[in-house]
Amino acid sequence: MSELKELPSLDLSALVASRVCHDIISPVGAITNGLEVLDEDGAEDMRDFAMDLIRKSARQASAKLQFARLAFGAAGSAGAEIDLGDAQVVATGFMENEKSDLDWQVTRHLMPKNYVKLLLNLILIANQCVPRGGTIKVTMEGEPSSPSFELVASGQNPRIPIGMKETLEGTEPERVDAHSVQPIYTFLLAKECGSAVVINKEEEQVRITTSSKM
Repeated sequence: MSELKELPSLDLSALVASRVCHDIISPVGAITNGLEVLDEDGAEDMRDFAMDLIRKSARQASAKLQFARLAFGAAGSAGAEIDLGDAQVVATGFMENEKSDLDWQVTRHLMPKNYVKLLLNLILIANQCVPRGGTIKVTMEGEPSSPSFELVASGQNPRIPIGMKETLEGTEPERVDAHSVQPIYTFLLAKECGSAVVINKEEEQVRITTSSKM
């Protein structure tokens, strides 16, 4: 397997945009379906169901977009810092629509934006490791200017998705597409932060840690 090549910025942005669009298609489609039900003649008995569907799907779409804005977006100018309290809010909102619970044990600080983006992307990685649901515990050590993160995903039959470990270690995935771009992006964020991501399966949990490469 070959070393991960640097993706042209246009290709990377296009793949990340595809990933974000893929994540919000479902709730936006559900909103459309709910509105179509309301437009139908004689659908009074379905009105409450349609309104509940629209409300739930709108909250879900908003949570996913707010998370994506912080995890993938510019989120301020170069060198900007982000309040970890804001990161916790968007991460909690995102995880409310997932099968796993988020156990956030990180103290509120201002932190360089790339570290915050890295942490949010690690939550996405951890969430994929417990597809049947569970708990994702998030902790941090070190100073906010150069932190180390640890995420432990516990649940029923946790697993590391095929190829993810190798991609996070800097190996070129079999296919570079909208599906594989998120771990690629996580690796690139860690590299930009001067960190390395280590992911390992340990009995009934998957542990993800970051450490400085400097």
